[in-house]
Amino acid sequence: MTRQRPYPSDLSDARWELIGPTLTAWRAERGGKSLDIGRRPEHDLRRIMDAILYVDRTGIPWRYLPHDFAPWATVYGYFATWQREGVFYRLNGLLRRLVREAEGRDAEPSACVLDAQSIKTSANVPATGQGIDAGKKIPGRKRHIGVDTLGLLLAVWVTAASVSDNIGGIHLLSQISAATPQVTKAWADTGYRTKVIDHGARLGIDVEVIQRDPGVKEFKVIPRRWVVERTFGWLMHHRRLARDYETHPHRSEAIIHVAMIDLMSRRLTSESTPNWRDT
Repeated sequence: MTRQRPYPSDLSDARWELIGPTLTAWRAERGGKSLDIGRRPEHDLRRIMDAILYVDRTGIPWRYLPHDFAPWATVYGYFATWQREGVFYRLNGLLRRLVREAEGRDAEPSACVLDAQSIKTSANVPATGQGIDAGKKIPGRKRHIGVDTLGLLLAVWVTAASVSDNIGGIHLLSQISAATPQVTKAWADTGYRTKVIDHGARLGIDVEVIQRDPGVKEFKVIPRRWVVERTFGWLMHHRRLARDYETHPHRSEAIIHVAMIDLMSRRLTSESTPNWRDT
């Protein structure tokens, strides 16, 4: 079936110029083969990425993909393979560096902000992979993220909601230190305590806890912490992230990477997708 009009989530030519070389290089590394060993590729990589972005933006199940995309099992196969082989991670790093340079910043950050978000899950998430956030009383999973001072993703770890912010913070700092050794400063909220601060010190990262003013009852933007809160807000524009629908937590991390790839590629090409705030 030939599509008459592109979907709002589809890659423009300008965005494909940013993303395409990485996917083309990935296929070249495989000797031009499809996911089935020995077969020539049947599907255009741009259309595959369009389908993944469609799921990420609309939140539909994989099996409900419109028929003008490749078969859903093929699309999910590429999604799972790109997650497993680190393609989304590489794209996220590439686009983050380009955005930072476009903003007049160094390509690699020297500081980060940590936070976590507890989110409810769908029925297809195994009970063994869930928990209850004791503080927020939310059953489900928790997204631990570290971002740079522009709010761009540096590290993500998805766990059961019962995993403490301390454990999540230690894991994030280890990820960030290994991938971005230039980072020497981190800001976090009061959920990140002594263990995170001590672990950061061992990695050469000064972790500063930003306290909320106890005398202020109304809403007030908290220095530094607002950056990562805004990132969570950006992610919520992608309906696939309104809940955690992924059976495996590493697939949840991939969906977050896809959302950030979508966001950063649009930022670099000055494009946007209408939402209810634009109506």
